Amino acid sequence: MSPMIGIVDVGGGMRGIYGAGVFDWCIKNNVFFDCVVGVSAGSANGIAYAAGHYERNYEFYNNYSFRKEYMSVHNFLTTGSYLDFDYIYGTLSNEGGENPLDYDALMASPIDLEIVATDAHSGHPVYLPKKHIERNNYVFLKMSSCIPIINKPYPYLNREFFDGGLSDPIPFQRAFEKGCDQVVIILTRPKDYVRSGEKDQALSNLLNKTYHGAKEGLKHRSERYNAQLEEAKKYEAEGRVLIIAPDDISGLKTLSLDHQALDQLYWKGRKDAEAISAFLKLG
Repeated sequence: MSPMIGIVDVGGGMRGIYGAGVFDWCIKNNVFFDCVVGVSAGSANGIAYAAGHYERNYEFYNNYSFRKEYMSVHNFLTTGSYLDFDYIYGTLSNEGGENPLDYDALMASPIDLEIVATDAHSGHPVYLPKKHIERNNYVFLKMSSCIPIINKPYPYLNREFFDGGLSDPIPFQRAFEKGCDQVVIILTRPKDYVRSGEKDQALSNLLNKTYHGAKEGLKHRSERYNAQLEEAKKYEAEGRVLIIAPDDISGLKTLSLDHQALDQLYWKGRKDAEAISAFLKLG
């Protein structure tokens, strides 16, 4: 029996273009994983990959994101959310939209896709499977990408959700739980980057106490990320994990808008993805 291979994309806002580059390399070179686990922007990368959309997400990062409908102070002042996920994963992505997702191809794909979100009240991770994604209703992407403070929690089935990175920022253990023997992890910061807790603590203090679980998740996000990364490095030393991470992010922050820097990070992802060949012994 062939080993089961998974890939995890941790997202990172606009830095997620690095993961888009990795997945585009995979599609171009006919590298298809058995399992994909995506967080935040990584969930959008994963769903496009599972649907076989070559170079689709580059347009979202380095074209559509510069529109005020996509993200803007205007959005925040009028709706309370800086990013308009109904525009991104609805207007643009639904059938008849400017860049529709191929839903039929997504559902026909043998890839086991799972999207990670965080329950805003409990703070627990919620793992959302591909089989429950509905045509023209990409609510799982909206839930997984909902960054606290700059966005209101996204409602779904009488519950509210925030970014999956609050509860499970590097969910490679989830891939192992699903049966994977080896896992590729896409980071969007350098491999030696250590998150500082100061900013997360400050942001946690701003979050409405109604969302107690999310407040705690945000408060401890840095230590959770750092601990998971150190654990992943131990698995990498054993040959069970490959960590793909940029050596430089050109100063890009979560919501940075810089065409040149975004383009550079995308192509860095495509180049760095070449390490997958040796890891999977593809010849």
